[in-house]
Amino acid sequence: MKFVRYSSASGPAVGSLKDTGAVYAVSGDVFGDYDVGAKVGTVDDLKLLPPVEPGKLIAVGANYLAHILEGHDEDAVPKFPMLFMKPISAVIGPGAPIVLPDSAAFTQSITDPDLLEDPFGEVSFEAELVAVMGKRCRNVREDEALDYVLGYSCGNDVSARNLQMKEMATGVLLMGKGFDTFAPLGPCIATDLDPTNLNVGARLNGETLQDSNTSDLLFSVAQLVAFTSQGITLEPGDCIYTGTPAGPTGLSPGDVIEIEVEGVGVLSNPVAAA
Repeated sequence: MKFVRYSSASGPAVGSLKDTGAVYAVSGDVFGDYDVGAKVGTVDDLKLLPPVEPGKLIAVGANYLAHILEGHDEDAVPKFPMLFMKPISAVIGPGAPIVLPDSAAFTQSITDPDLLEDPFGEVSFEAELVAVMGKRCRNVREDEALDYVLGYSCGNDVSARNLQMKEMATGVLLMGKGFDTFAPLGPCIATDLDPTNLNVGARLNGETLQDSNTSDLLFSVAQLVAFTSQGITLEPGDCIYTGTPAGPTGLSPGDVIEIEVEGVGVLSNPVAAA
């Protein structure tokens, strides 16, 4: 099953996406009992929204071995998942623009000379598999963790590198990855996938710049769910952005960035200036 959310005359609605591109109305609760009804359109004539309204966005840093070792030695490999959170206000759906932040406005409230000169540096894309929780989850074991996952989506952990690095040097991480529009999500939630062996990649203006597989994850989806649940209750709809492989580069106004996850589809977003 592939679930989408789309705009309708009565507000956001849920649909079932078929391989043909047709969307059928879904009634009920995708986290419980639901029914699939009549065709409502296709992905080409419906405005798709983020496929879920998450209560929490948890993200993972340094979780693909090849990406970790870009410019680092093996001492940089984390011994436990490096988690951070992105604000819900960062979520956008397919086709919505990633808006690059306004450096002039931002620098009015800071005094750091390095950030005053170039507050954001390269604003990069990061292709990611996103796990969408399907059941309330607390203190679960790794061997049962995937039973709590509804399905998987494509995510883009957009990152303002200069600000991110400045924050991380002080032991925090929020603004560098938390600006509005910095968490594209979609186009659907695909169920019944094996998250241990899925191709994950990114194309910038049609050029492939990331091409990897979740078999290179340092911490698997099951490990991430189990670890997180030891201290944070995960609720239905919560999302875990599981980390990015090697190859992220910068975005510019006018670009189109496509994130593709095997079995899910393609999440495409244009890039706009502030």
